[in-house]
Amino acid sequence: MKSLLKYLNNYKKESILGPLFKLLEASFELLIPIVMANIIDVGIKSRDTGYVLRMGVLMAALGLIGLTCSLTAQYFAAKAAVGFGTALRHDLFVHIQKFSYTEIDKMGTSTLMNRMTNDVNQVQSGVNLVLRLFLRSPFIVFGAMVMAFTINVPGALIFVVTIPLLSLVVFGVMMFSIPMYKKVQSRLDKVLQMTRENLTGVRVIRAFNKQMSEKEAFIQANDALVRQQIFVGKISAAMNPVTYVLINGAVIVLIWTGAIEVSGGIITQGEVVALVNYMSQILVELVKLANLIINITKSLACAKRIESVLKMEASLKEGNASDGVSKAVPAVEFSHVCFKYDGAGEDSLTDIDFTVNKGETIGIIGGTGSGKTSLINLIPRFYDATGGLVRIDGVDVKDYTFEALRDKIGIVPQKAVLFKGTIADNLRWGKADATKDEMEAAIKAAQAGEIIKAKDGGLDASVLAGGRNFSGGQRQRLTIARALVRRPEILILDDSASALDYATDAKLRKAIEALDGDMTVFIVSQRTASVWHADKIIVLEDGKIAGIGTHEVLLAGCETYQEIYYSQFPKEGGQNA
Repeated sequence: MKSLLKYLNNYKKESILGPLFKLLEASFELLIPIVMANIIDVGIKSRDTGYVLRMGVLMAALGLIGLTCSLTAQYFAAKAAVGFGTALRHDLFVHIQKFSYTEIDKMGTSTLMNRMTNDVNQVQSGVNLVLRLFLRSPFIVFGAMVMAFTINVPGALIFVVTIPLLSLVVFGVMMFSIPMYKKVQSRLDKVLQMTRENLTGVRVIRAFNKQMSEKEAFIQANDALVRQQIFVGKISAAMNPVTYVLINGAVIVLIWTGAIEVSGGIITQGEVVALVNYMSQILVELVKLANLIINITKSLACAKRIESVLKMEASLKEGNASDGVSKAVPAVEFSHVCFKYDGAGEDSLTDIDFTVNKGETIGIIGGTGSGKTSLINLIPRFYDATGGLVRIDGVDVKDYTFEALRDKIGIVPQKAVLFKGTIADNLRWGKADATKDEMEAAIKAAQAGEIIKAKDGGLDASVLAGGRNFSGGQRQRLTIARALVRRPEILILDDSASALDYATDAKLRKAIEALDGDMTVFIVSQRTASVWHADKIIVLEDGKIAGIGTHEVLLAGCETYQEIYYSQFPKEGGQNA
């Protein structure tokens, strides 16, 4: 938590004024019983209606001033807490953006989302409560005891006995329940994770008719959460009757001893009432303090989880190169590259060695799990190779700045992702200042013209979050257009035509070939029809290169390529593209 306190540095004034105004409110609250005692002992005793009215006005004024102080304290505390949460959320988001795929894979997207939302909100709430109540409650408890001593020492001694007993009960219950609340939080995290996974994968769940099994699993997890919450609730609920028994017992003793002392003229009736009021204030504040500490405990647990994310260093270190050494060198070079995912038992890629010249079209093909996506993820440096070198324009990709490296590359990932906004907004992700003509040219090349024509507003047609108002094939073509609009030096199509029919796929490839410039193109696919026109085809099997060459060369001499090709085009069908 200490490392997170820096986010309050810009709110030092609010962090001081918030508790200060709460202490002022508490001070006025401590004066109320004294005023009440005077009303009873002076006004009512002498039947002085004017005095009672004046004291009533004073009491109302104290209440109004206390309310004003409370609202002011709430304002400053809320301002500091919201500012704290905003700054923390911003830095957490920026830090997560620095993560490579390795860190994201390790933490999990659902975990990171939970840290960004639930955990930050809980810590923000904890900061608010601390600023408002952490000083107020102890101040009232000890202040009430001090005021009791100014009224009557024998009566105050009852406070001396009662306060430790109340504290023992309240904090005993609290210390027993805090570990339980941690279990509740962990079970809540599990329920939230299951909910997120089910909502994300609802189509798959329905496709496999797993609604009932998922429902049962959710019910089990939710029931476990409910049982844990009820158990903790029962323990916490025991605090109220026990504390009220103690406080009522203390009140009885106060009234009993007070009655004796009133008879002896040692204490007045109003002072007895004041002592009883102070006892009630102590009870209320101790319960508040216990609940506060429970909330602080929850906040501290969330803060630790956030700190673990902030302390996680990105494995990718940025270089300082802004361009290649020469345009005459190969566009892309893999020199005996090996790669292993963090925590994996064996390499996903082994001794990958090839060069690609500028303007070449490279096909990458292989079975599922052969390492195709792993290979092309090393080019934009989403992961770092664990062995060997990856060079672009003669420079190690580790030496480039992230911006310079990725400005060279246009990527169309396996999963087509669109963002909320308009079609034009999504295309400008590829080039922020793209003109209408540039966007239309990219759309034409991506075979997405009919999509634009079918949508009201054309390029200004709205895109819902995730592009859910478009089909899979439409999303793919728009993401291809987004990559093409920047006219990258290197274009990577990672199985990005899987939702397209063969005819559209063929038109797309021809359109990309016809683009001006010397764009280097990587086409990753499981379709031989998508890669057989490539200048060079790299065949992968179990993370190793099984063959490199043209379609004809591989069909004649690469067994792995033959298996893939003939599984799609039986020998009697022949090549017809």
